Amino acid sequence: MQTQQENGQLKRTMKTRHLIMLSLGGVIGTGLFFNTGYIISTTGAAGTLLAYLIGALVVWLVMQCLGELSVAMPETGAFHVYAARYLGPATGYTVAWLYWLTWTVALGSSFTAAGFCMQYWFPQVPVWAWCVVFCAVIFGLNVISTRFFAEGEFWFSLIKVITIIAFIILGGAAIFGFIPMQDGSPAPGLTNITSEGWFPHGGLPILMTMVAVNFAFSGTELIGIAAGETENPHKVIPVAIRTTIARLIIFFIGTVFVLAALIPMQQAGVEKSPFVLVFEKVGIPYAADIFNFVILTAILSAANSGLYASGRMLWSLSNEKTLPRCFARVNKNGVPLTALSVSMLGGVLALFSSVVAPDTVFVALSAISGFAVVAVWISICASHFVFRRRHVQSGQPLSALQYRAPWYPLVPVLGFVLCVVACVGLAFDPSQRIALYCGIPFVALCYGAYYLTRNLTTQEPEHVAE
Repeated sequence: MQTQQENGQLKRTMKTRHLIMLSLGGVIGTGLFFNTGYIISTTGAAGTLLAYLIGALVVWLVMQCLGELSVAMPETGAFHVYAARYLGPATGYTVAWLYWLTWTVALGSSFTAAGFCMQYWFPQVPVWAWCVVFCAVIFGLNVISTRFFAEGEFWFSLIKVITIIAFIILGGAAIFGFIPMQDGSPAPGLTNITSEGWFPHGGLPILMTMVAVNFAFSGTELIGIAAGETENPHKVIPVAIRTTIARLIIFFIGTVFVLAALIPMQQAGVEKSPFVLVFEKVGIPYAADIFNFVILTAILSAANSGLYASGRMLWSLSNEKTLPRCFARVNKNGVPLTALSVSMLGGVLALFSSVVAPDTVFVALSAISGFAVVAVWISICASHFVFRRRHVQSGQPLSALQYRAPWYPLVPVLGFVLCVVACVGLAFDPSQRIALYCGIPFVALCYGAYYLTRNLTTQEPEHVAE
């Protein structure tokens, strides 16, 4: 009990800078650093820019919905609590598990990406060996202590943001010839963006890659979770949402423009970060090595956050008595060891993927994680739609809401539709279709498990509250 209170104190003192940087840090990770290469190779340069612009619109829509919900009901557990209240307890339970799946599978793709980074320096060492090392390091960091978690992640996130800004500036200079290319070739200008035509494979690949784009943007919803335990949510959340989304659009669109301009479509992929690929081409000594190191730390930071978030989600479910009580037990350091251990399943998936086929299974893991987060976003839009309707039906004035999403009901409906369309797009991409094969049965399993566990728990004698 003391641990819970101490954790609560730590989270209640979280400032706006922590909230903004934690959200940015959660977003700027494996999706941007590696998936962008896959998207460029699939859709072409212009198609990638369009896909990311659509992704930015979806994020804005979802965050407007989440902002209104979070200010009106700043609760720990955020969107799975809202889903349980407005869409039904079984849906809330399923959303919690989907969010757990988002982060634990993202662990797998993060460890695999970290292995790719290490192969840049040690090509003879297999990816799976690095996955073992990083699994042990991240698990150890989470088990030892979470005391300085928010402050530590703030500084990790700051490194990522500085890296992105430097990349856009230096990459832009290389595009227009202010920095020479490594091989002495002339500055590419906009040649790589226009050489293959605007949409070399048509419009379908843009639809196919929307979940990969949404996976790159995943993490923005952390504002809802963190703000639920912030002192002044009605002041902090609007600032955090506006600042985060504005910076994301600048960072992502600016970054994708630089990548698309400097990397020919045929050379893009996931086995090497497109960021490193760019600085191998640019004539700046050791730039590729420096960026590879920064990307490595950024990916491990995202993995650290991922394990923390997924472990806490299991703890939350157990605390609500929808999982066995063992998941809610904490060790002497206040760490839910059982929940963390089960969540480390994503790391095991990484070991499997890195042994079998790192490049192809990496895309599959990202697609599964992307499907899960898009499903969570769908629940946020639906919850907001029902919340506003009930608020009006109860006779309360709209002025009672301290933060209102604009253009209701267009915002939640359009957000819902675009998220559903992104999931449909997975069916057209053989390399990502596994996300539907895994995701849809997982949702069905969660609903079935909820009703089963509810029946079992209602038959058990109720525990006395401590």
